[in-house]
Amino acid sequence: MKTLIIESKYNNKNLITYLTSIFPSLKTSSIYKALRKKDIKLNGKRISQNVTLQSGDKIDVYIVDSELYGVNLQDIKTVYEDENIIVFNKPINLEVVGDFSLTSIKKNNYKFIEPCHRIDRNTTGLVLFAKNQESLDVLLDKFKNKEIEKHYICLCYGIPLRKSDNMEAYLFKDSKKSVVYISDEFKKGYSKILTSYQVINTNKSKKISLLNVTLHTGKTHQIRAHLAHIGLPILGDGKYGSYEINKKFGVHSQLLCSYSLKFNFSDNCGPLNYLNGKEIRLGDIPFTQYL
Repeated sequence: MKTLIIESKYNNKNLITYLTSIFPSLKTSSIYKALRKKDIKLNGKRISQNVTLQSGDKIDVYIVDSELYGVNLQDIKTVYEDENIIVFNKPINLEVVGDFSLTSIKKNNYKFIEPCHRIDRNTTGLVLFAKNQESLDVLLDKFKNKEIEKHYICLCYGIPLRKSDNMEAYLFKDSKKSVVYISDEFKKGYSKILTSYQVINTNKSKKISLLNVTLHTGKTHQIRAHLAHIGLPILGDGKYGSYEINKKFGVHSQLLCSYSLKFNFSDNCGPLNYLNGKEIRLGDIPFTQYL
């Protein structure tokens, strides 16, 4: 059961609009089912209709987590943990931060836990959290100084001309449209991005490639947009990829995974020195079943 207090920005919005805004993966059919069963309470009273909400209203929602979040919370696996950090394997359809996110879910289980970086809602894989303030301060600084190496695995449509490449381009983020644009030349408002990849395997008959991608700059949608810009859209990517190609392969979510984190500290990190040189990774390389 989830208890929600209606914020002023949702004043006079109807229940279904509110719930689908708060839970992007929640289907309207699940809400109607809950209303029929009277599994939703408004200010302590069970309701069966799509009512209009007012600021300060209290909503109790008796819908299972797998329907609310679009993911079974049991699928959130711990990959590594010690007294200072914890690394989770984030499933698809879950934000790293927000009201109902990987962070808010895990805060119920730890006295202190804060994410050190983010990955997209539809990107799976490793997310690093700090379990105390000192570790958080150190790790945020190390991410800023690019002393934590992030590798991603993705399956792309197309065959790269090179087995490996270090790519440089410029990215512009349009926050209103929630999309980014890539340019090979600098333009006003664009930021420089650096992305490199190595080919793991290819299937020339299917025209697909499995890549190990390294982020040297961490801009929004950088991997997805940069690879699409050079003609290698990630399969399942509905924003920068191709609907026709995704449909052809029967892929409905982007095949992009945060696969490994490596700590390359350049100076003394106090209680986190033991992490220097350590790499945390998932066991199996994902998406090989498509090749």
